[in-house]
Formats: sequence, structure tokens, C-alpha cells
Amino acid sequence: MTAQPRAASAPQTGARPISRYPVPALADLPDDIRQRMLEVQEKAGFVPNVFLTLAHRPDEFRAFFAYHDALMLKEGGLTKGEREMIVVATSGANQCLYCVVAHGAILRVYEKQPLLADQVAVNYRKADLSPRQRAMLDFAMKVCEASHQIDEDDFAALREHGFSDEDAWDIAAITAFFGLSNRMANTIGMRPNDEFFLIGRVPKAK
Repeated sequence: MTAQPRAASAPQTGARPISRYPVPALADLPDDIRQRMLEVQEKAGFVPNVFLTLAHRPDEFRAFFAYHDALMLKEGGLTKGEREMIVVATSGANQCLYCVVAHGAILRVYEKQPLLADQVAVNYRKADLSPRQRAMLDFAMKVCEASHQIDEDDFAALREHGFSDEDAWDIAAITAFFGLSNRMANTIGMRPNDEFFLIGRVPKAK
């Protein structure tokens, strides 16, 4: 018998609901969405609440995660850790608790730096980053906060640090996509799983 995601039967974090909208039961979900949740649970040990809450609208769930995967799992000039830095920095600017906490955990795991996610979320200019990474986040934050001001100088600044124009597209697309995610998470009151808060904070004993 296939195990069912534990979080699906208890859609709360602590004593508070994970969304102000209904969270569907696993048995009521389309097979493809249920299977994706089971795969995530097998890999992570729990189902992130973003899967459970967005399943309220299956068609949008599929579109959301298709674009997410296209941006975050592709090969390119950005490392997986750098992609997560963009998410954490811009989500901090958008005051999205869910994305800062959830993607901060992923960032800590990828970079193996327990302090980095908090630094990036609060003030990436003071974080322990390379000049290349700081330039990347300068561009991402301008896309986040003043995209109408993006001009050739911004692309030139990225090129000075080895980024291509295709990399710039990726930085902008990740920023824009998570701008949507941030706003939806804030609107529906999506709460991060308790598990995310501790992931990657204490290095594993060798």
C-alpha cells in the first residue's frame, strides 16, 4: 500500500491553518497531483504546504509547478544555490514568510552555510556573498522593485561578472515568478511547515 502524505490529513502548522482557503484531501485530488505529493514526501520526509494549498485549484497547481520546474531545475549559468538566493532575497523584499522560510532552508542545504539564508533575507548587501552573487542580487532586486528602470547598464554590470544575457533572463524570470508566488502566499495566508525552520541550520555530524 502506498503511504499517504502526513501533512494532507492535518493541514495546519502549529495551531493555525496553513491557508485561509480549503485544503483538499488527498483522496479528492487528481492522480497526477497526488503522485507528485507522494514523490515529494518520499524525498523530503514531508509535504511542503505550498503543494497542499495550491492544490485547491488543480489547473493552476499544474501551471505553477511546470513553470517553477522550468526555472529552478534547468541547466544554465546559475547554480541551484544562486537561484535560491534570488528567491530568498526578493521574497524578503516582498515580506513573504513562506518563501523566505522554505527557500531559506533549501539555500542552506545547497550552500552548506547555516547563516547565509538569514543574511540574504534581511540584507543581502551585508551577506557573505561573492561580488558575482552580489551583482546578481542587485539585478534581481531591481527587477523586483523597479523593473521599469532596467536598462543596458544593468545588463552590462552582469556581464562584468561573467553572466550572459540568457542568465539575466533567468534572474528576471525567477524574480518575477516568485513575485507571483509571494503575493499569492501572502493573500491566502500560506504558512511554512515547521520542518523548514530547522533544516540546514546545524551541520550534520561527520
